[in-house]
Amino acid sequence: MRLTILERNQRALASLIVSVIFLSACDTEVEVTTTPAEPVARFDVVEATMSEMQAAMTDGRTTSRELVEQHLLRIALYENLLNPTITVNPNALAEAERLDAERAAGRVRGPLHGIPIALKDNIHTTDMPTTGGTLAFEGLMPPYDATLTANLREAGAVIIAKTVLTELANWVAGDPYDMPDNYSALGGYSFNPYDPRRDPRPGIGDGKPVLETGGSSSGIGTAASLWAANVGTETSGSIIWPANQNMLVGIKPTVGRISRYGIIPITADQDTAGPMARTVADAAILFGVLEGEPDANDPATGRCEAPAGGDYTAFLDADALDGARIGIPRARFIEGERLTNGIGTRGGINAARAALIDDAVTVLRDRGATVVDPANIPSVTDPDPAQNFMNWQICAGSGDTRGNDAHCSIVLKYGMKRDFDAWLDSLGDAAPVSSLSALRDWNNANAMLGAIKYEQARIDISADVDLEADRVRYEADRAKDIELGGARGIDAALSEHELDALLFPTNRGSNIAARPGYPSVIVPFGFAPNDTNPPFPDDFDAAPAPFGVTFVGSACSEPRLIALTYAFEQATQGRVPPPSTP
Repeated sequence: MRLTILERNQRALASLIVSVIFLSACDTEVEVTTTPAEPVARFDVVEATMSEMQAAMTDGRTTSRELVEQHLLRIALYENLLNPTITVNPNALAEAERLDAERAAGRVRGPLHGIPIALKDNIHTTDMPTTGGTLAFEGLMPPYDATLTANLREAGAVIIAKTVLTELANWVAGDPYDMPDNYSALGGYSFNPYDPRRDPRPGIGDGKPVLETGGSSSGIGTAASLWAANVGTETSGSIIWPANQNMLVGIKPTVGRISRYGIIPITADQDTAGPMARTVADAAILFGVLEGEPDANDPATGRCEAPAGGDYTAFLDADALDGARIGIPRARFIEGERLTNGIGTRGGINAARAALIDDAVTVLRDRGATVVDPANIPSVTDPDPAQNFMNWQICAGSGDTRGNDAHCSIVLKYGMKRDFDAWLDSLGDAAPVSSLSALRDWNNANAMLGAIKYEQARIDISADVDLEADRVRYEADRAKDIELGGARGIDAALSEHELDALLFPTNRGSNIAARPGYPSVIVPFGFAPNDTNPPFPDDFDAAPAPFGVTFVGSACSEPRLIALTYAFEQATQGRVPPPSTP
């Protein structure tokens, strides 16, 4: 009998919970005393920060094993409601006990020692499968850890689980059959803890969540306190968008800050891993560990200078907004911008979301920042259609085939062919298929098993790339991406107004920042109506959607962005725990 991922997870969780209960009972000693012991309040992991967890372990109020026990129990409790995991580490308790023994012997590796962390399931772990959510990779045990995985282990983190993701980081389906966020053939749909229901609209819902979970990285489990924080990956928005949708802090780093070695790729030109956490401080702690030292397996690392000791908490300055200069790019990102062909507009947000941005601007000014509003991005408002960023989309739909793609950038589809095949080669005999084209064939042959529910337009257009014949076109598109996103885009706006950062609503700045590989940090701020088109039925009361603001800077500006977002977070305290997972 073939078990689904959900069924296997449930069985593994049941086994772990039985072990927790049995071993805890065996460890209990009966002590007879005439004086009742003072009751000790159990440390509660819900919404607890890493610093609070460390302090509790240092003081003897909890242990890493107890932290892992609590998180495993929460995973089991909310698995059916949210479907947040694709694999749970069966050795998590043993790893926690080993780290507790180290602590007892006087060795504490750092601020992640004994802390449960989850990884997106495109990041290699040699003790758990790394599947990318695709059926062809079910059970794949890579022959080596990702560099960031090794960094986490060395820092004493307990890798408790692998999270659900949009299959292959959302490079499978494309227009007209776009894949829902956090759906995969292996993992199915996952659900947002701020409204964990299915979309009720006939013919539209298809089983997907009523409130988007966001991007290809999952923030569900971190939002619901199923682990302390998680590691996502982003090519264009897949850290910032799920962080927004789950009221998390997300750091999308400069490409090259964190090694990509051992991560299933889309393209080395834009791919990066990054932390997702409930606070800026926790995200900063995790970020420093993920960055580590330059990696010989990833030539992009070393692009930016790391802080002393990899300690980004040194930049947590509650007064950092005082004297800062922040720009607000309104054209396209907040207000619709007229297309250069003169027909219609593109972009913009609704009135409720625009009002939240105005509120954020008020906070910035109240905290001593100079706000330049508007600080529009030159490549977005350029009247020349050939030089306007809005006219230069990513080739990602079924119609963007080879020979029919002059209107869009081929960087992602070219990079997927080049880098995915190279990644398969790195697996050696463990590789389930030999190439991207072979994966396409496997999916077609197994369509009846649900391998490609939303078809595979993006795999199709990537598999048809000719790496040699298309190289000149790729290099030209890559140069244009960097120019419109960087030199004539973000850099131009920052320079013109002498800004520390640009502020965007939700993930609206992700695409333009991703092209040149620039960093972004998002902070929770509030809620906005979960408006849809077509609307929900009249008798359906949709919960409001989380709303965050994103600070974007030029390459290697993470220290300044972390300082600014920490100050904004401390001034607003915008995060609200999800009501469905108390």
